[in-house]
Amino acid sequence: MGKVYLKIKNDWELTEVWIDPMLSPTYILLLFCDSEGNCQIYDPKQGDKVIFSSNSYEAAQLWLLEDEYEPVEGRLLAGELV
Repeated sequence: MGKVYLKIKNDWELTEVWIDPMLSPTYILLLFCDSEGNCQIYDPKQGDKVIFSSNSYEAAQLWLLEDEYEPVEGRLLAGELV
């Protein structure tokens, strides 16, 4: 698997990949949260556009779950993305 290069800020503490398994090919969204709990969801297919922002992980997670996205197992540290 190749490296992922993003045009977004690089001080995220938590990164998760979420998928919509009902679509083919699978649709992917990226969830990033900083140390203060601020989270943003990016859509790689829309040029890494922020499609949702919140001040808590729980709110971002709920937004994804309501749209029936599922988290990919495991987490990536920010340093693993570059």
